[in-house]
Amino acid sequence: MKKAIFIISLAFVITGCRQEFYSLNGFIQGTTFRIVYQGSQDLKPEVDSLLHAFDLSLSTYNKESIITKINNNNSDIKVDKHFTKFYQISKEIWKATDGVFDISIAPIVNAWGFGFGDSAEVDRNLIDSLLRYVGMEKTTFENGKIKKQSPNIKFDSNAIAQGQSVDVVAAFLEKQGIINYLVEIGGEVKAQGVNAKSKTWRIGVDKPIDDTNATNRKLKAIIKLKNNALATSGNYRKFYIKDGVKYSHTINPKTGYPVNHSLLSATVIAPTCIIADAYATAFMVMGFDKTREFVGSRPELDVYLIADDGNGGYKIYISEGLKEYIEEL
Repeated sequence: MKKAIFIISLAFVITGCRQEFYSLNGFIQGTTFRIVYQGSQDLKPEVDSLLHAFDLSLSTYNKESIITKINNNNSDIKVDKHFTKFYQISKEIWKATDGVFDISIAPIVNAWGFGFGDSAEVDRNLIDSLLRYVGMEKTTFENGKIKKQSPNIKFDSNAIAQGQSVDVVAAFLEKQGIINYLVEIGGEVKAQGVNAKSKTWRIGVDKPIDDTNATNRKLKAIIKLKNNALATSGNYRKFYIKDGVKYSHTINPKTGYPVNHSLLSATVIAPTCIIADAYATAFMVMGFDKTREFVGSRPELDVYLIADDGNGGYKIYISEGLKEYIEEL
């Protein structure tokens, strides 16, 4: 679930060294982006070009993208640097999470109506048949090409691509010598340096209220983000209710069914946004207790977890490294 943050205190100012804080806004990957940076020129044409190239690599909604051609079993397509990183990082996190994070879950995500393909009338037989095509062990990357054990295997980039695109833009800004910036795409964020008020960037985390149209947003916490990336995943925006049952967009690759546990929202802080984005999704599958255990042995990750306490309130977990940077509201 994207769009789980607010950006606090973004503004245009002119500094004493004749550098402006530019604010770029637009629409990409089916979502919005906002980029704020201190520099000497407007870089929107370059950023737009970068994001367009990224879209042509990893957008499952673009019929001409590399990932679409791979999903459609175009055996001649050679991948680019964006797809290569997408696949390699996805496989690393798939191994680290024992398969809880799995980009080959696309056929099942589509069946449930949350993906880029046609939905289906779901039952146990259908899910069992589709699970045969889920599992990164069924794919390999050789000589710039993806090989799949079955043509029915398809990749879903939604859980990681927006975070990766944040890193792409951030890397571009740094190559321009820019040291103060914030990049936000679809709610995933990377921040470096300070904002226009010479303060650490502040990111608001939503209260996990069921709200598919994002019209009733309220903040639950504010996180100071300094030289790090942040991503939030949750089950309170992207879901549907059928026959009185709520179906979340977070699908467990092991079972093929939407998760059904107390964890409502997982915010992850990591050195890169691709990592934060992927783990935010993985933790929504793991649940509250397993995520706490997992993060305990990985000092490079910090988390802010919001769970249903069963009594109409929230159960919160803040990892040790995050405590000095978070303000709960």
